Order: sequence, then C-alpha cells, then structure tokens
Amino acid sequence: MDWDDARYVLALHREKTLSGAAATLGVTRTTVGRRLKSAEDRLGVRLFDRADDGFTPTAAGEELAETALKLEAELHVTEGRILGRDAELRGRLRVATVDFIFAGFPDVFAGFIERYPRVDLTIAVSHEPVSLLRREADVSLRLTNRPPNGLVGRKLGRMQIEAYGARTLGRRAKLADYPWVANDERSDGTWYERWFAKHAPGARVSLRTDDFAVQLRALSNGIGVGFLPCFIGDAHPELRRVGARLTNEARDFWALTLPELRHNSRIRAFLDHVYEAFQPHQRALAGLPAKKR
Repeated sequence: MDWDDARYVLALHREKTLSGAAATLGVTRTTVGRRLKSAEDRLGVRLFDRADDGFTPTAAGEELAETALKLEAELHVTEGRILGRDAELRGRLRVATVDFIFAGFPDVFAGFIERYPRVDLTIAVSHEPVSLLRREADVSLRLTNRPPNGLVGRKLGRMQIEAYGARTLGRRAKLADYPWVANDERSDGTWYERWFAKHAPGARVSLRTDDFAVQLRALSNGIGVGFLPCFIGDAHPELRRVGARLTNEARDFWALTLPELRHNSRIRAFLDHVYEAFQPHQRALAGLPAKKR
C-alpha cells in the first residue's frame, strides 16, 4: 500500500461519492474508481460498500482512512516546514486569472505574498484561457465546469451569477422594465440574447462593454442593471439584486497547473494556499448570506 492509494481512499471516505472525491483530487471519477479497485485488489479486501446514495467504508476502509488521515497530517506539517524555507520558495510565479477574481479576493493574494515574500508573483489578467502548455502561466485560476484534460489542480468553490442594479433605480414590475448593461457584441453574447428573449423580452440595452471595471461603474451609477458574480455584487452597498439568477451559468472555480509542475515548491505552495484561503469564502462565491455568529 502506498500513500497515493491511501490518498484516494481518504478522499472517497470524506466525500462519499466518486465525483466528490475526483473534484477534491483534481482527477476524473473514472480515475478514482480505478485506483480504488487497484487498492482493494492489492490488499485483498473490500474497502467500501457501494450504494445508490454513495460509498460507505467497511471496517477495513475505516481503518485505512484513519491511518491515511494521520499520514496526511504528518505530511502537511513536514511540507510546511520545507516550503517555509527561503531557499525553497524563491523565484518567479506567474498566475493567470480574470480581473474580477482579484478584485473580489485581494486578501487571498496578499496572504500569499505575506507568507512567501521572496516569491516574485505576477498576476496576468485575461478573459481568454491562457495556455499552460506554452508556459503563458504556471497556474491558472479558471472558471469552468469541465477542467481541460491534461491539467491537474484543486477545486476552490462554485461561483454564482445574478443581476444587480443601483438602489437609485428603484424596483421595476418586470425585468424588461430596467435598462440593461450587457456584454460587448464582440464577446460571446449569444447566451445573453437567449436569456433576454426568454426572461426580459423587449428590454433596452443602455450600454455594452467587455471591461469589468466599466461594467461595475455603470451599474453603480444607475446606467442599467446587469449580471455580476454574487461575491462582487453583494459587496457593494449601492447595489442590490433585481431578481434574476443565472443558475445554469454557475461555474466551478479551479486552480490548475500542468501535472509535471504540481510538485514544484512554489506552485504547490500557491495551490495549497489558495485552497485554504478560499474556504472561508465559499458562501460568498455561492451567493449565500454570511452565517450569523
């Protein structure tokens, strides 16, 4: 039994489903199933009972998961000591993301800089997916429900989108009664047009833009209403929701890199840091109110 097998068993023990374990590990559910079967064949025991509602560990699976949990804790302590050495965390790190991710969570990036001051961090902002294969970036913080084949990483959360407008616009009887701020026609706005035709037929588009800063300023100044990630819209007191949630447009949020780079000390440190740093932001990403203390 090696650690990699135990890691898969521990993920399945925690998540209860192949899909959940796969998301945690940054692999496909087929890979999780194959690794579980391999571990059971190697050990000659059944580690989980399969049912419609998920996987339940057997006594052997429970024991192995407990051992794996202890191993994981010890590895994290050791890894933290190693990654904390200045000699291990010097050099350049290029991270690609979209502008509103940095705008919404600057504390995540500031925390990494404070934690690893000798890493030369570059944030590359682009609305188009960068090519990690061509080394346009070392890590990509990407919104996608289907991470590209050939990349590995960690799922950081799930982002919900909703329509927001300035409070000064007041409440309108129908969505079509609002003026709208929409995507630039040069952008992929086909889903916008479909949405308008179904939910706000005849709505007037007062402004189109492909720039996030322009869009946010336009919404805040009452030029129109438009769609924003909930963590952005909810953070602006001058904005409020107008009752249009894009449930089908929700996106998983991933930190991705190339398989051959995931053991690089700087990249591994960044992946671990953003995974931990985004845990307190899960409700904000999902557009849910903060828990009452």
